[in-house]
Amino acid sequence: MNTNIKAMILAAGRGERMRPLTDSTPKPLLSVRGKPLIDWHAEALARGGFDALVINTAWLGEKISSHFDRQPMQDGRVQPSVVYSHEGADFGGALETAGGIARALPLLGEVFWVLAGDVFMPGFEFSRDAVSRFVASNKLAHLWLVPNPPHNPRGDFGLSPDGLALNPRPDDPQARYTFSTVGLYRRALFSELPFGNPQGLQAPLAPLLRAAMDNQGVSAELYEGAWADVGTPARLDELNQPTTNGSPSSP
Repeated sequence: MNTNIKAMILAAGRGERMRPLTDSTPKPLLSVRGKPLIDWHAEALARGGFDALVINTAWLGEKISSHFDRQPMQDGRVQPSVVYSHEGADFGGALETAGGIARALPLLGEVFWVLAGDVFMPGFEFSRDAVSRFVASNKLAHLWLVPNPPHNPRGDFGLSPDGLALNPRPDDPQARYTFSTVGLYRRALFSELPFGNPQGLQAPLAPLLRAAMDNQGVSAELYEGAWADVGTPARLDELNQPTTNGSPSSP
């Protein structure tokens, strides 16, 4: 199964908080350290052996497809194989995360990676071992969580000692972490939505994950490498500040 694993990069959002930068450039094409955000992901996936990509688009989607059509990868690797789910062209706008994934399911396999095109995590390793462990499990999803950034101090999900992702109550004092947006999924997680989402239903991902967590159906692990949600111009500027050692600044 590993040889058939595809990765979906979510790239359909409008990026309202990044305006005016995103008025003419889709957020995944904004540059961090001289490279579009989405290229960091494509190159990291290729290093792990995952070079078959599915990308959903809406806002300025033609710029994302033309970027991959003409732009060689900057680390010298071969260009990935990319297919698109053009939500904007098909439905006039983005379908939210679960709606977009459901729309793209016919392009994906039974197990697949998903990650957002607007996060920066340059050291993350997309590994075949992680896929093998997930395939051998009975879980519907496996998530990578990160320590909470200043803009999300309460976090999203809990993490049990035995590696289960937890859906904490609002008043639960247990430690929570932020969802990095990187995860492995089984198609079955999206069974509540019509396969291929032919009507273009808008649906968020969190309720599906939380319902699966309540049934011990989601595993997780903590990733403590560099990670940033590039959600505002200030965060983008911070990442692009020069450093003394030549490495990307710590988010």
